[in-house]
Amino acid sequence: MPSRGSPLPAASSTARSPRLQRRGWRGAPLWLLALTTLVALHTAWVGYHTVRTRFERDVARLVFNDNSEAIEAAVLQAAQGNDRLRAELSASPPPPPADSSYLVVSITDRRVWYKRGDSVLFTAPVATGSGKQLVVNGGAKVLRFETPRGRLVVQRRDSAPAWIPPDWHYQEQANKRRLGLTQLVRGKPIPLRDGGQLTVRGNDVVRVDRDGTVRALSAADGREIVADGKIIIPPFGTNQRKYAGVLGSFRLYLGDGYALHGTNNPKSVGQAVSHGCVRLRNEDIAELYHRVVVGTPVFIY
Repeated sequence: MPSRGSPLPAASSTARSPRLQRRGWRGAPLWLLALTTLVALHTAWVGYHTVRTRFERDVARLVFNDNSEAIEAAVLQAAQGNDRLRAELSASPPPPPADSSYLVVSITDRRVWYKRGDSVLFTAPVATGSGKQLVVNGGAKVLRFETPRGRLVVQRRDSAPAWIPPDWHYQEQANKRRLGLTQLVRGKPIPLRDGGQLTVRGNDVVRVDRDGTVRALSAADGREIVADGKIIIPPFGTNQRKYAGVLGSFRLYLGDGYALHGTNNPKSVGQAVSHGCVRLRNEDIAELYHRVVVGTPVFIY
């Protein structure tokens, strides 16, 4: 037995469990740190899986309804994929191909040419972006309606396209008509002052009266759903967010919401009045639609 005051034997200094001696950040046991990390990773995975499942569910619903424009909007909203348009516009545009067809749009002349080499195969007047500004989200964002310049590509050809209005369309209409604005979300009815409510049933925005009567509402460009002094923004995928005829008979889609398309207002062609798209008379876009193939370069200057 050691005498009083003498150091403890070496064996006693290692008598504690080695696992208790292994401590990480700020003295926490490594097993606790590992468990915390696993919990955090699992939570993140569950969150990602939930968001992705909801996104895939919405896209599946839109595919079932054959609504390609709404799919594009859902993809943009969910931040899935890359913004190819900005990437293309940021690069220096290559010269037009010498032995294949391409489109040229002049914003200044408000005209489009369909060419092969130096030969003009077809030309027509167009309407281009107005250059006007719109303040959205209470001033948090300012949109400028300009036709983008640079080299784009025809990504898709659409017959009888429907216009899926972006959120800014409803803001613009609310400003113009001095009305409020509210967004309808699936599964969250909007109560009305008269005791009824607005909600979504299937693919329709409906009004449910106090007595339980249900009726689908109608909506069109300039005739949006209005309730209690507010314009209602319908969810993507509903029939009330699909406007027929606005884009004319055909569309050549360029990405990120931009396109060459027809119009229900032919008098606007030749002016700077669009929200950024290139408008043509219906007979002219029909001519291009039957000539132009997917992948055709489009040079806008």
